[in-house]
Amino acid sequence: MEKRTRSASGGGILLILLGAILLLFQVVPGLRPWLALDWSWPLIVVVAGAGLLALGLVTGAPGMAIPACIVAGIGGILYWQNATGDWFSWSYAWALIPGFAGVGTILAALLGEGGWRMAVKGAETILVSLVLFLIFGSLFGGLTMIGAYWPALLILVGLFQLVRRVLQPYPTSPASPD
Repeated sequence: MEKRTRSASGGGILLILLGAILLLFQVVPGLRPWLALDWSWPLIVVVAGAGLLALGLVTGAPGMAIPACIVAGIGGILYWQNATGDWFSWSYAWALIPGFAGVGTILAALLGEGGWRMAVKGAETILVSLVLFLIFGSLFGGLTMIGAYWPALLILVGLFQLVRRVLQPYPTSPASPD
């Protein structure tokens, strides 16, 4: 019961804050240049992600940082594509989505959910996402800086996996009763 009341209160506070900010920009048009962004439709997706994060913070649900970062990250990709007209980049930019989840995982861990092991998993997810982004970007011609050397990324990720497994302690099994 208490969680539902806290959740409803958090939603109400967010709506009040959002309404106050929007009203301020309507009443004082001189403030609009301070926000030097092109308010195109992708920024609505970014703001929705920020709203999810704020809702999670207000309601005491740090795990909301994960979907919030995914939504805001996709909004950022769409904003860049809309600004540049490079819609073809979606053929490899999708590989960044797991990285956005990794950022959210680290943020959720910092906010008190899951601890440092969760933050490490988030960092690993970001690494895999960036490698996928670079590989697919070079395959589809969007990222020419890597060119023919993208297989080296696979070797580096494989080495990372091997080193991680070697350094990870083996779980000990409980002693069996005799």
